[in-house]
Amino acid sequence: MKRLFLFVAMAALFTSQVSAQWKSGRPDGHAPIQVMGDHAHGKGEIMFSYRYMIMNMDGNGDGTDEVSTSSLLRPNGGAYMVAPETMPMQMHMLGAMYAVSDDLTLMLMLNYIDSEMDHVTAAGGAFTTESSGLGDINLSGLYTFMRQGNMRMHANIGLSIPTGDIEISDLTPASAPNEAVLPYPMQLGSGTFDFIPGVTWLGQNENMSFGAQTKATFRLGENDNDYSLGNRFMLTGWTGYKLNDSFSPMLSFNFQTWGDIDGADPNHAMALMNTMVHTVDPDLKAGSRLDIGFGVNIQGPEGPLRDARFGVNYDLPVYQDLDGPQMWTAGILTFGLQYTLD
Repeated sequence: MKRLFLFVAMAALFTSQVSAQWKSGRPDGHAPIQVMGDHAHGKGEIMFSYRYMIMNMDGNGDGTDEVSTSSLLRPNGGAYMVAPETMPMQMHMLGAMYAVSDDLTLMLMLNYIDSEMDHVTAAGGAFTTESSGLGDINLSGLYTFMRQGNMRMHANIGLSIPTGDIEISDLTPASAPNEAVLPYPMQLGSGTFDFIPGVTWLGQNENMSFGAQTKATFRLGENDNDYSLGNRFMLTGWTGYKLNDSFSPMLSFNFQTWGDIDGADPNHAMALMNTMVHTVDPDLKAGSRLDIGFGVNIQGPEGPLRDARFGVNYDLPVYQDLDGPQMWTAGILTFGLQYTLD
């Protein structure tokens, strides 16, 4: 929280250069496309959005160091019979926002997840598991509680509904000829109702926009498989430069930290007892990561496309500290389209 206040104070030095009202109708008036719940709308406005994200996990890490896949396997002094190598995850996100009033905007987010994980075995084999389907649904409200010249602040109050499957299964060498419930990273949801509070600050001067957002995810109880994912805390900051009426390059950072799983899925009891693979271990899930984001926002030209926006952003992890071994994040690419109706 201290980092958020520091960011806000520094950005306020820039925004204090002018006293004009904050405006969202500029290419830099929205956050980078990967940031959710960054802006509210005027009464009666509706916005539809589509985002496509691909997160690539490549290799494994322990603490702040990347470790070789072979070093995790038993023939090489490691503890496991199987080690994951790569895990590309694709997510399609559909969103809708509706402003009940100038102060309150409601938001709905749906997502569809498609993941696969490549593994190698201690015996020299290889196999791939896959999962796909609807993830958890997110409902939230954005309440604007401060308007002061070229600055705004709103509260983010969200609830995640457990619609994502937590018993996705696939065939593995150890389970053949039957399928086995896949490890935690390959499941589609948390299985719990999750409370997601946050605060977003926005500032602007003649040529630039600034923003900071802090959010938390609190798991409300255990799911039907006797566990709950770790709580998560996130701090995001960004700035955009209004190159012209259509283009704005964006620079951002995102720091997040998360805890271990509380409890354990009984479907993984045998694999955990036999130290089969680290992805089934609920005590090897905590960590933190800092990403630096590079992106661009493009606003449509005058006419019917003026209310359309396109954004693209690439998040590059520059720091990871994992209670591992865990899979190592290599990068996150996000594309998005937004369209607003008055």
